[in-house]
Amino acid sequence: MANTGTKTFLCALLAVLTFACGLSVIAPRTALAASSTAEFLSSLSDAEIGQFREWRQQRAVFNDQVDSYWDSVEAKRQGRRKKRARKLPFERSDYEMSLPPQYKGPSLAPSLAKKYNSFLEQQKTTSPTPPKELSTVSDYLAAAKRVYNFTPERVSEREFKLRYAEEATALGLSKDQVVRVYALETGGIGTYDMQAGIHPARKTGRAISSALGYAQLLDANSINELARSGATFIARLNQRLHNPNNTPERTASLKRKLAVLKRMYANVKKLKFEWHVQQAYAKTEVGMGIHTLNIDGDIGPMLQAMKLRTLKDTAAQQGRHSLTGAELELMNLAGPLTGLEMLDEPGASAPTANFFARRAYYVNKMVIGLTGSQLKAELDRRMTQAVTTAGSKEFASAFDEVLSRRASNR
Repeated sequence: MANTGTKTFLCALLAVLTFACGLSVIAPRTALAASSTAEFLSSLSDAEIGQFREWRQQRAVFNDQVDSYWDSVEAKRQGRRKKRARKLPFERSDYEMSLPPQYKGPSLAPSLAKKYNSFLEQQKTTSPTPPKELSTVSDYLAAAKRVYNFTPERVSEREFKLRYAEEATALGLSKDQVVRVYALETGGIGTYDMQAGIHPARKTGRAISSALGYAQLLDANSINELARSGATFIARLNQRLHNPNNTPERTASLKRKLAVLKRMYANVKKLKFEWHVQQAYAKTEVGMGIHTLNIDGDIGPMLQAMKLRTLKDTAAQQGRHSLTGAELELMNLAGPLTGLEMLDEPGASAPTANFFARRAYYVNKMVIGLTGSQLKAELDRRMTQAVTTAGSKEFASAFDEVLSRRASNR
């Protein structure tokens, strides 16, 4: 227990603690929260308080350095956006060419670190506003049923891959591009209803984003692609509807599906075609229901393949008419224009911190400490490993079957 002399700086240390450890410092603090922090400090010995104070001071300095770094990154990002709008080339000075600062100060002794971690865990459990769980596939399906009375048609993985390969081939995407994107995004084991963070076979884990399917489309991507290509999707379904080989059941299913698709398309066409608008809409019930199109056996392959085709078109508009699977995935991962930025100098030599939001940079362990060109190489390496899995091989086989069928028809 700390003696009376050490109590004189506890109040000052309280401020350092709450600022530097990432706890909210929003006045007024509740009496209970302030009291529990004080209790933690008063539970330490004199030696522990001295060590803790030195550590927190060093961490505070480090946090300031990190904040300054990311402020610089954001300022340079805004500058590049202005240059892009004016069609001006980027220079090395438009990037933060150093890596984010690394903490090099003292560490807490194991026993003190254990006490501190226990304190932080207690603070989390007593928080009045626990973090909101992300929506899962079941939530999206429930929204689709409530809003549109729509339940996606499920098909086998093999059939979904065949239909995906047909759509992708028709859109001018190559087997290598699509299979390698699938291999990277899903580890080569993904199912068409796989959500990021949840193991596709064991169904364990927790959702870490809304990303869904073979190409891992975000909920806003579904809104974006439907707004962009909905008329094409409707035309394709109409073709299938008028197939003379349809059974009565198949015809009835396509009619229902077409009516729902037209309704969804009409909804998204009312929105401004702006990413932040589509992001907000994707979180509403009407938007959540649209995300389930990725799971439907008819529409899902079209939607997922069209997302990759859109990336390819964006690259062509910027003068890049050939993309490897890794280059396509770089655009898929970081955003179309940002991914292209990393393919050429000086972006290729710039740290990836320049291309991701601060939180996204630290959450996605794969990008930390790399340059744009190194990230592309890492994507390629992971793809090469994952294309040997059963899921990737099945997808490659589906492409082979589609291509063989097309060749024989010619």
